Amino acid sequence: MDDLKQKYLKLVADAADESALEDIRLAAVGKKGEVALKMRELGKMTPEERQTVGPALNALKDEINSALAAKKAALGDAALDERLRSEWLDVTLPVRAQRVGSIHPVSQVTEELTAIFAEMGFSVAEGPRIDTDWYNFDALNIPGHHPARAEMDTFYMARAEGDDRPPHVLRTHTSPVQIRTMEAEGAPLRIICPGGVYRADYDQTHTPMFHQVEGLAIDKDISMANLKWVLEEFFSAFFEIDGIKTRFRASHFPFTEPSAEVDIQCSWVDGQLRIGEGDGWMEVLGSGMVHPKVLQAGGIDPEVWQGFAFGMGIDRIAMLKYGIPDLRAFFDSDLRWLRHYGFASLDQPNLHGGLSR
Repeated sequence: MDDLKQKYLKLVADAADESALEDIRLAAVGKKGEVALKMRELGKMTPEERQTVGPALNALKDEINSALAAKKAALGDAALDERLRSEWLDVTLPVRAQRVGSIHPVSQVTEELTAIFAEMGFSVAEGPRIDTDWYNFDALNIPGHHPARAEMDTFYMARAEGDDRPPHVLRTHTSPVQIRTMEAEGAPLRIICPGGVYRADYDQTHTPMFHQVEGLAIDKDISMANLKWVLEEFFSAFFEIDGIKTRFRASHFPFTEPSAEVDIQCSWVDGQLRIGEGDGWMEVLGSGMVHPKVLQAGGIDPEVWQGFAFGMGIDRIAMLKYGIPDLRAFFDSDLRWLRHYGFASLDQPNLHGGLSR
């Protein structure tokens, strides 16, 4: 046994790496190792011999295992020392600058207008972005021959042969949410419907996907005067201009009667748009009293209830407020340039539980 001891202790001491160490362990104290084979011979010995040889073999096994563990630790320490010599980190260097994150400008403006309308008693309603053409057109009194229903203006979902479900479209406005909310909640009602919408259009002020907010208020005694007050209160709060002037122009929308385009006071100074001053006007939204057929489609009796509705582009009013020239930049440009328009410095609470920076 002294020979075995000397043999394996020397092999352990000379092992160059953990792989060699594992080979030595298997050869010495593994199930088929030399020490294990010696232990199997105990059964052939007399009781007196076993009392002498057995403890000696156990001691040998323990000593080899201890040598293996010590060598493994030494190899690990040596590897760490080598890494420390070959790798280095200068802790005196300044940290790398990290860009401050922020919510998207469109999301920020959505939160701004949601907070303003909430103070006037409007709750937020949502609905699917893919909807049937009944909710998107028919329920809103938009006839079958209307240009908006043409494939050049609206994205229709592909249909497999034999699919007899009603046609589905990417919603062209958030008005279908108004119908669904009327069906679900009835009247009285006061909601805004913000969200993404889709139209086949693309230029400096139009993109195939953009964002809209529509408002709907239904009660037994409600009029255009209420609509005018709500919109003027919103413009004053959103643009942070007291007494901003508005102008209502008669128009036509299938889903409202009477209908009106709404303009706000503005001027151009040195090529810069200024809201709330001057003698110019800029159209910002469409509005009107809800058409009786739309109320009926939502399951509300137009003989008892009436209401007003309005709709505006969230992206567009963001452009007006912050002086952003091209709508497409919201979606296909590096948003870092938006810091030029002040989005990086707006330290105001947002609906995500933090500050917009």
